[in-house]
Amino acid sequence: MKSKNRWLIFPLLALLTAGVLSFAADKPQAFTGKVSDVMCGAHHMMAGASDADCTRACVQKGSKYALVVGDTVYTLEGGDADMLYKLAGQKATVTGTLKEKTITVASVAPAK
Repeated sequence: MKSKNRWLIFPLLALLTAGVLSFAADKPQAFTGKVSDVMCGAHHMMAGASDADCTRACVQKGSKYALVVGDTVYTLEGGDADMLYKLAGQKATVTGTLKEKTITVASVAPAK
C-alpha cells in the first residue's frame, strides 16, 4: 500500500510545481512604448495622416491596438479603449500580463 502512495506523490508534486510556475508567469509587468495598431506596427502606411490618425483609422476598421517597444510589436487585449484612443501615436506605459506577444491590459497611462 505504501508503494502505491509513493507513486502518487511524484505526479502531484509535478502538478503543484507547474501551477506555481504558471501563476508566477501571469504576474503583471509594465511596458513602455508607442501606442499603435497591429496592422501598421512601427511603420504607419496611411499617406498624409499622423501616426495617431492612422492608428485610430486602422482600429476603427478592425485592427487591434498595439504597443511598439523597440523592434517588438505587442498586441493589446482589453484595457481602457478611450485611453488607448487618446494616446494613439504617443508614448505610453501599459501594465498587464504578457503571453507570447499579447499583453492583457490592466492599465494604460501616458509615459513619464
